[in-house]
Amino acid sequence: MQRAAQRDVRAQHDQRAKRLRRALVCAAAVPAVLITAACSSDSGDSKAKAGDGGSAQQSAGSSTRPSASASPTVRPAAYKKLPDACVAVPKKTLTDLVPKGAKSAKKGSSDDPSTRASCAWSSLDNNGVDGSQFRWLNVSLLRFDSDASRGAADEQAHTYYSQQVKDAQSVDGAKNPKVVPLSGTGAEASAVRYDLKKKEGLFKQQTVVARVENVVVTLDYNGAGLAGEKTPDADDLTKAAEKAIKEVIASVSTANGESSGQGSSSASPSESASKPGSKSGSKPASKSPSSTASPSKSAAKKS
Repeated sequence: MQRAAQRDVRAQHDQRAKRLRRALVCAAAVPAVLITAACSSDSGDSKAKAGDGGSAQQSAGSSTRPSASASPTVRPAAYKKLPDACVAVPKKTLTDLVPKGAKSAKKGSSDDPSTRASCAWSSLDNNGVDGSQFRWLNVSLLRFDSDASRGAADEQAHTYYSQQVKDAQSVDGAKNPKVVPLSGTGAEASAVRYDLKKKEGLFKQQTVVARVENVVVTLDYNGAGLAGEKTPDADDLTKAAEKAIKEVIASVSTANGESSGQGSSSASPSESASKPGSKSGSKPASKSPSSTASPSKSAAKKS
């Protein structure tokens, strides 16, 4: 009985020892698992943080990366309107230029008066047996708008201005053409003078072309002494034409809400960028309203 009891005690002791060893093993295993889990968690967090940092860097990089370039822009047109060509020349000046035709205004046809406008007057001062004095005046205005494909409005206007001056010198039948640059008349201006011999008599032609910002004004003025009347003096006709075109330029400024004195002022910064000889002024004004015949060419037909 005693031995049996000892065996039971040893058995119980062995069982407790086994349970203790298992507990120790489990206890030892738990930290390892926790450590592994912790390491895994740290590793994941660090990766996540690294990922967050990468995203932040990408975000920062994307924010500093230059955005797609905007479409090219050009200077806006300075003038948006044109005056009525038939009232652009004051009545007093008309009386001087076309004494018998101040009320003979004939407005030119235009699909868009804000872009193109013109008006013509004619005068025949009949002096009986002494002959007659004939005068003809035509004012034409052309306004350009800025366009990304064609360039700034004032540059287009400069190109057209230059072409008008050339056209005035190449009129059929023109004799002794002379070009005189004018100062104090818009941004740039020139007067072209020549003689036209016709069956009615000798006509003295003056074509004055001026540009103010994005508007080009072409003024044709000619005179002749008919049926034995004296041929008018070309210098007098030129002075009268120059005075008239300055008044037309002033009317352009007034039509756009500016004081009339600004039309004949010196060139503004935008104008100086497109003066003759500059690179910006050499751009062609393709598809512009200038595709029709120039007023200077029509002068020969009206003379």
